[in-house]
Amino acid sequence: MKRVYTHEELPNPLMTLRKAGYSPFKDPQSGEESFIIRLTSEFYPRFHLYAEQVSGGVSLNIHLDQKKPSYGTGHAHGGEYDGPVLEKEMGRIDSWVRAAKKERAAPSEHTPKKKPPERPWWQKVFFG
Repeated sequence: MKRVYTHEELPNPLMTLRKAGYSPFKDPQSGEESFIIRLTSEFYPRFHLYAEQVSGGVSLNIHLDQKKPSYGTGHAHGGEYDGPVLEKEMGRIDSWVRAAKKERAAPSEHTPKKKPPERPWWQKVFFG
């Protein structure tokens, strides 16, 4: 399942995906970088997500790995690429993307508030 976000919607995929529970993963055989989130304490099953920069945005491509790939003569993978489970997970990621956008739009607690300009002494005396 694939979804494309604009850079405005998802300016920092790493931060957003980490908040959603995903960890960066580098395949030891291929060296390919992606993100995973485990569904149990075991390595499988897991959601496996690839982030790719595309024209004007970021593409997230997710699938569910049910078991370790058994490549060889049969090329069996044991992964799901669409269906209700993946739709639900993509919806969960969408909610993290929206939350990050809302967080960026809201004023930060760390942003210093501007003090009003100092009024002359006579305005303080006569006008409080």
